[in-house]
Amino acid sequence: MPDFLDEMTKSVPALRRYANALTHNRDTADDLVQDCLERAIRKQALWRPDGPLRPWLYRVLINVWRNNLRSRSRRPAQVHIDDVADQLFVPAAQPGRVALAEMARAIEKLSAEHREALLLVVVEGLSYAEAAQVLEIPLGTLMSRLGRARSSLARMTQEDQPNLKVIK
Repeated sequence: MPDFLDEMTKSVPALRRYANALTHNRDTADDLVQDCLERAIRKQALWRPDGPLRPWLYRVLINVWRNNLRSRSRRPAQVHIDDVADQLFVPAAQPGRVALAEMARAIEKLSAEHREALLLVVVEGLSYAEAAQVLEIPLGTLMSRLGRARSSLARMTQEDQPNLKVIK
């Protein structure tokens, strides 16, 4: 058990980073990681130590995330007053920040399958084979989802650009 817990502890920063990318909220991401780790400890007997622990933990995290999404879809949305108050005073955005916010909005518009695949490969740096294993899909399906996600992102971010004419 100490080896399992040591490996799990080493994976926490990567799990937090991925959870934050999925949720776009640090508190929700921390809750998601905590639920993931709790479930991983409870279900430790299901892990087969024939490979690295990190992909298995990603799988647990994705399952917890999907369960939370299904549960949340059955409840009405609640808005905290502090969240609304922050939207009343928006500082002027800088160009780099605008581009980053635009990309984040475009990623959020992707389907769950495309977003999960893209974040595992691009943000977390997993190989295609590892990401396919985490998502429990064939390698070709992962590559297809990545291609579609990337082309959708390119299309969404280009559509938002104004049509500029070059005057000579």
